[in-house]
Amino acid sequence: MDLSTTEIIEALSRTPHVLRSLLSGVPHRLLEENEGEGTFTPRDVVAHLIHGEKTDWIPRMDLILQQGESQSFVAFDRFAFDQDAAIDALLAKFATLRTSNLDHVRALELTPSHLKLTGKHPEFGIVTLGQLLTTWVVHDLGHIGQIVRVMSKQFAQTVGPWRAYLGILE
Repeated sequence: MDLSTTEIIEALSRTPHVLRSLLSGVPHRLLEENEGEGTFTPRDVVAHLIHGEKTDWIPRMDLILQQGESQSFVAFDRFAFDQDAAIDALLAKFATLRTSNLDHVRALELTPSHLKLTGKHPEFGIVTLGQLLTTWVVHDLGHIGQIVRVMSKQFAQTVGPWRAYLGILE
């Protein structure tokens, strides 16, 4: 299924609201668990998303639009984010950056032809702008799922026999 730019923007615009609803005011301990070494806590996810807003999605989109395949994307360091910021500050920063980035995308008035333009990913090779934008959506959804999974697992020992019906805990 090909998504239109309008649908992509609509999906991306929801993430800050979802994250605020999930994480604002949540007890600190629920924000600081992860799934093991090399994985993110819910707070880390928001910091990681902020880093992506600054250094990944928009810079890569602009590179495709301005230079095509002539210059490879800068590799993304998924662990290069602020490790110490409070959750409410992170949520506010993410919302501001996402709003600004989506305003930038809207201003470009991307057409289906734009979505076919190509750039060069350092690992995958040639990718389209449409693939980049839809990956941004799925990246958000994956991290929302990760947050929900990590938070759910903190209750695994207290759900009793219902665990058999709670696949998220496996």
